Amino acid sequence: MNELEIFTITKEAIITLLKVVSPIVGIALGVGLIIGIFQALTQIQEMTLAFVPKIICVFLALVMLFPFMFNQMQTLSESLFARIASGG
Repeated sequence: MNELEIFTITKEAIITLLKVVSPIVGIALGVGLIIGIFQALTQIQEMTLAFVPKIICVFLALVMLFPFMFNQMQTLSESLFARIASGG
């Protein structure tokens, strides 16, 4: 295994990580922003108002995006296993 293969594997892993995590982080960021604006406009500073909707939205996003996330991780795993089986 040379340096080029290591960099290629690392690049594929980072790209897969970003593909899997970005939608969930984006949803959490969007919901947090909307709730923050709502709290600033109404001056309601309840902590549960910030956390509960984010948790619910992230959970629903995980349930809906699980097939996509699983497919991305499976593709990366199969690629790595194929490289291991071929000897490098």
